[in-house]
Amino acid sequence: MQPLALAAEPVDTAQSIIQNQIQAFLNDDAETAYSFASPQIRQKFPDKSIFFEMVKRGYTPVYRPGNFAFGRSKIDGDTIVQEVLISGPGGKDWTALYFLVKQPDGSYRINGVQMLQQAPGPEI
Repeated sequence: MQPLALAAEPVDTAQSIIQNQIQAFLNDDAETAYSFASPQIRQKFPDKSIFFEMVKRGYTPVYRPGNFAFGRSKIDGDTIVQEVLISGPGGKDWTALYFLVKQPDGSYRINGVQMLQQAPGPEI
């Protein structure tokens, strides 16, 4: 049973990172929210305020979720795909697919989010 426990650990880590980032958005804490972004995302958005503004405009359900719950997850090499089911503004249901990538130091960072206006989403 030990290998299953180890397999679940990256998923637990990913869910914790996502939960902490969503909490940072809810607290309008750009610095903390930005800290979970991968180097690739930081390259595209080199400043926390630019990043925060992009999320606010393009990812409103993530920025201001109602309820959210973790759905399915998949580990593919050094990438974790985590489904997050969100009740967004206006009562619309969304599925956010978070892509987290393992960094050279062994930590994980969010490398992208795909928003789908449906819940649950397609197979991951």
